[in-house]
Amino acid sequence: MGGNEGAPGAPQSQAGQGGRPTPGPGGVTMPAVSPESQASEALPSRRHRVPRGGRHRGDESFLLPPSSPTLVLAVPGPARRAGIEIAAELARLVEIEHTGQPAHVGHLEGDGASLRAVLAGLRQERPDEPAAVVVPLSTGPDPVLDAAVRDAVAAAPVRAVAAGPLGPHPLIAEALHDRLADAGLARADRIRKMTMVTAASGFIVATPGDATAVRQAEVTSVLLASRLAAPVFTASLADGAAIKAAAEQLRVSGAASVALAPHLIGPEPEWELVAAASAAAGAAYAAPLGAHPALARLAALRYAEALSTALAD
Repeated sequence: MGGNEGAPGAPQSQAGQGGRPTPGPGGVTMPAVSPESQASEALPSRRHRVPRGGRHRGDESFLLPPSSPTLVLAVPGPARRAGIEIAAELARLVEIEHTGQPAHVGHLEGDGASLRAVLAGLRQERPDEPAAVVVPLSTGPDPVLDAAVRDAVAAAPVRAVAAGPLGPHPLIAEALHDRLADAGLARADRIRKMTMVTAASGFIVATPGDATAVRQAEVTSVLLASRLAAPVFTASLADGAAIKAAAEQLRVSGAASVALAPHLIGPEPEWELVAAASAAAGAAYAAPLGAHPALARLAALRYAEALSTALAD
């Protein structure tokens, strides 16, 4: 799916490719909705809680009324694919850590637990609001996945809306950092204004999707480079030549060893490309992001964004 746009160029501020400037990321904010509005009843309210241990748990979460539209995670591939337990665990985290309401999982391929079947099993509780908000379980835009979600939403017997992908977002860079650290390829702690000595000295964020997905993932690469104090390039997993070229450029620029950071959650079919891409580049690689708490938080944020937009229309 990726093209030559995935081939990296000279480093720009320790990240990026092809010499193109990368737009600065921004945090997600909740659109303001008047409390007097009837639509506001369906919007999640903020609740503060006593912080619990762990670097990924914030001090606030979303609290959904019982009548709120159902949050449905749209998962690439069929239910029988390896890695489906990741989606189930993320749904559990979304409920207990953020929304207080059950989240459902629907697969985009196959007949078992399909997204279409999940949407067909929901009830339209209120005619003035969606019955479901579908959040794609992807780190960035993917034309094939996004089209499948739109088709399922359009075919649903109840009103449903599609949310945007989870990334790009600073939380994905944090999760990538953690997975690299878990694999011994980066230090877990972050030291500002100091060069970190890691098992790898150059990194490639390998992403699924086309050239647009690669450009979006460059935002994450910039953030990851800042965390690691090391150069980070971006390339498409479908473009083996781009990944190999990125590794060569990192070594030319002084990287003694290179590591691949898969820009994947786990159920995506592109995970099968990671081992071969790493071998071709002579690089080690980390595990997929999996059921990282940051992804559960992003799913709740994307739900809230999409619901706010739907009720404002």
